[in-house]
Amino acid sequence: MYAIFVGIVLASLLYKTLIRLRKNLFLFETLGIAMFTIIGTEKAVAFGLNPLIAAIMGMFSAVMGGVLRDVLTNEIPALFRKEIYATACLAGAFLYLTLDHFGCERTLNVWISVILIFLIRIISVKWNLSLPKFRSDIDFNTTSNN
Repeated sequence: MYAIFVGIVLASLLYKTLIRLRKNLFLFETLGIAMFTIIGTEKAVAFGLNPLIAAIMGMFSAVMGGVLRDVLTNEIPALFRKEIYATACLAGAFLYLTLDHFGCERTLNVWISVILIFLIRIISVKWNLSLPKFRSDIDFNTTSNN
């Protein structure tokens, strides 16, 4: 709790500096979600979960901290915006599990998987890439008299 309160005070005092460092903070956040994805996936595998469930657990362990942060700061969570966020984590988790299945050495596997998540996230933000949206112009509430 002390660390949280100190963080709040420092963030409010250094707000303008933090805004200038937004790109650097984005890079560290991306590295953080990549690491949390792989660590969460490893933990789930260690508990004997199915690899698909382990990948989803790894993704959730990475993105839910950001969702809580955004909700508490009254912003729309990145998970619900156009950005490729959770998908990058899921891709990295699947890569980690695939390489692990084929016997890739752990340290190399972690590095490769983290780099994949990092690159997907950086490239998607840099070039404003997003997953396709489903059409929402269909009104299911109207009834047809045919």
